[in-house]
Amino acid sequence: MKIILILTLLFFVTLVQAQDETESYKKRVLESTEIDMLLNYYEQDGENAAVTGGRGTEELQDLSPSIIVSVPLNDDDVLTINGNISAYTSASSSNINPFDGNQPADPFVASSGASKSDMWGNVVGSYSHSSDDRNRMWSANFSVSVEFDYTSFGVGGSYTWLFNEKNTELSLKGNVFIDTWSLIYPYELRQTGGNNFMYLVPGYNPSFTGHTDKGRNSYSFGMSVSQILSSRLVGWLSADVISQQGLLSTPFHRVYFSDREDFFYENFHLADDVERLPDSRLKIAVGGRLNYFVNEWISIRTFYRYYTDDWGIASNTASIEVPVKITDKFTLYPSYRFYNQSAADYFAPYNAHLSTEEYYTSDYDLSEFNANNFGFGISYTDIFTSGHIWKFGLKSIDLKYSNYSRNSKFKASIYSAGVKFVMD
Repeated sequence: MKIILILTLLFFVTLVQAQDETESYKKRVLESTEIDMLLNYYEQDGENAAVTGGRGTEELQDLSPSIIVSVPLNDDDVLTINGNISAYTSASSSNINPFDGNQPADPFVASSGASKSDMWGNVVGSYSHSSDDRNRMWSANFSVSVEFDYTSFGVGGSYTWLFNEKNTELSLKGNVFIDTWSLIYPYELRQTGGNNFMYLVPGYNPSFTGHTDKGRNSYSFGMSVSQILSSRLVGWLSADVISQQGLLSTPFHRVYFSDREDFFYENFHLADDVERLPDSRLKIAVGGRLNYFVNEWISIRTFYRYYTDDWGIASNTASIEVPVKITDKFTLYPSYRFYNQSAADYFAPYNAHLSTEEYYTSDYDLSEFNANNFGFGISYTDIFTSGHIWKFGLKSIDLKYSNYSRNSKFKASIYSAGVKFVMD
């Protein structure tokens, strides 16, 4: 009897030790705290500003630093905090009130008033949990965004399954954003501004009524599946549906009517109305990727997406990126992206709308256009994090430049830098 008890005790001790060893050797989802520091500088120019009714300078400069901190709470759970700031100077938004500068008002000249610059801030917190076998993962997120003319709150989540010996991955995700606009109108259409211009410009008396709704709600649902097709080829398919309700037009975008008399003050065309768009929009996008591993030095990444919505826009996006590994630590990645879209049903250029229309916009983002984007980047990666700053090892450095242009005389450049640190 004593022998049986001793053997039983040894069995349970061995089982507990085996479980402890299994748990201690279970691969953590994230080994240690990671910090990503990113910096983007963006500049653009064009001559079809929506703020001035589709005709005017679109010059803008934007500096956007961000930091992402990912903290492993245990073997299975990760907490991520993402903070972003965007500080910009915009010639077009300065012309919300073009009359507060030191020079005559002009749609092609930035006003020097207070509205020429502003800042956008965003914080996103997310929590993710992975199952013991790493075949299932769920996540939840919450976000807050604030800018001079709106505030946004968002919640969302996702669920991912891996099966077929981890060769197949299926993901579902959903997000809800609740936004509130501050109803900032073009200066001449405000009650005090409009009354002043009625005296300054004889005959100018627009029949303007402000928006009654300040809210905008967005609901999105997405599904994606990826499949390892061979030792060299990986495929990915996705579908996304977004539904929006509420104030979907921008209150300070001017519109001019061809069947109304034109009124000017200094060199500036006074608005007939502001952009008016439907209070609902349904967007659908389907896309796919194919990534091909040529050899240990070269890969090819391709992407295609088709988009459509009930405002009449249909678009195609196609891109290719070819990472070239030149050493164990350095990779070059040239890229090209092509985009085209049809115009929204409610778009017309500067001074081409009719006052009898129900909806109208002269925002060239909703026009028909083609766009090309050429990019080039270089990446440094050190999986051993041999370089250190205090308690953090340097894992990677990324630098990239992109040149974007449309056939509507719009162009932009993006300069990006990113550094990732890992806590030892």
